[in-house]
Amino acid sequence: MQIGTVKIESKLALAPMAGVTDAAFRQICSEKGAGYTVTELVSAKALCYHDTKTAQLLRPFPGEKPFAAQIFGSDVNCMAEAAQMAIEISGADILDINMGCPVPKVVNNGDGSALMKNPLLAGKIIEKTAKAIKKPVTVKIRKGFDDDHINAVEMAHIAEESGAAAIAVHGRTREQFYSGKADWDIIRQVKEAVSIPVIGNGDILTADDVIRMQDETNCDGFMIARGAEGNPWIFKQILHYFETGEKLEKPSFAEVTDMILRHARMQIEFKGEYTGIREMRKHAAWYTAGYKNSSRLRAKICEVENYEQLQALFEEVLAYNN
Repeated sequence: MQIGTVKIESKLALAPMAGVTDAAFRQICSEKGAGYTVTELVSAKALCYHDTKTAQLLRPFPGEKPFAAQIFGSDVNCMAEAAQMAIEISGADILDINMGCPVPKVVNNGDGSALMKNPLLAGKIIEKTAKAIKKPVTVKIRKGFDDDHINAVEMAHIAEESGAAAIAVHGRTREQFYSGKADWDIIRQVKEAVSIPVIGNGDILTADDVIRMQDETNCDGFMIARGAEGNPWIFKQILHYFETGEKLEKPSFAEVTDMILRHARMQIEFKGEYTGIREMRKHAAWYTAGYKNSSRLRAKICEVENYEQLQALFEEVLAYNN
């Protein structure tokens, strides 16, 4: 897949997720086969105000390539300025504009998926941002804002005409958030409407889902979001299935334990122990979902205060399971 001047070797991308796709998790997913990663969504306004905590969200992992820095906002001038800053801070190959985030505090400011209701403004933002930087600009949208306003095809046309090099489409409306079933037919409609690459997003949990999405939409790439939470192996599983036609077994609890502890060490390296361990709690809960006594284990995970406690907990559980 080619996004502007950037060659993407794999069709599998890790979707941007706030509070999830930090540098540590992106590195793990990249090692497991994600060919393209995207930072957490970053506030353009915060960048323009030179907020140091926000800038840290753009920190890449060593050797991260190719990857996109994602920003959100609705002020045309601020978005163009923030795009320049995001590329300079991160060294990203691509700048992605979020026009799909459904979170109320984002939407209520006119940002994220609220821009689905204002295609004219969306076009101005894309055009000015694309002219402000020398890197390709991509846009992430949804099916529409609600069932009465399904306009992904219109938004895709506007994005292409305004200078976007690719577009990612989540098959749900903002009103749906992440509930219900993603409508992949809207991805097909967008693919048929524009000549730039279209990346499908929504309900990709297995290799079979990728194959079905390819058959139903003919999209150019696949963006995996919640399917990777607690299962970075999903990229390896999909690639293995494509290459061999065989499905990999679910990782053993020992493999999961090793990954949790490594992930925790990476989080601590990037963010310090206090923040790293607390952010690791949700990841550990995702990693262990579906394994024996996982609900009881998750309660104990929430009480962990440092790496030593986390390590001792999982060594105890591993010994018990063996």
